[in-house]
Amino acid sequence: MKRPRSLEACVRESLEKYFEDLRGTDPHDLHAMVLQAVERPMLEVVLERTDGNQSKAAEWLGINRNTLRRKLQEHKLAR
Repeated sequence: MKRPRSLEACVRESLEKYFEDLRGTDPHDLHAMVLQAVERPMLEVVLERTDGNQSKAAEWLGINRNTLRRKLQEHKLAR
């Protein structure tokens, strides 16, 4: 069975592709852009995997439930 690629490897590959696509143009606000791109799908997948249980999702993410709720509101994922 083929071993899955690590999350780090997937992120690295995506960033390398992003820089190639820029064709020498300097990126702007890269840190915020990456966090924004990663955070929403992470929240969606974790909530899906925990059947919408916010307490469990917060535990999986290693954050406080109030922090999770704030992030869900920021990403317009609040139910």
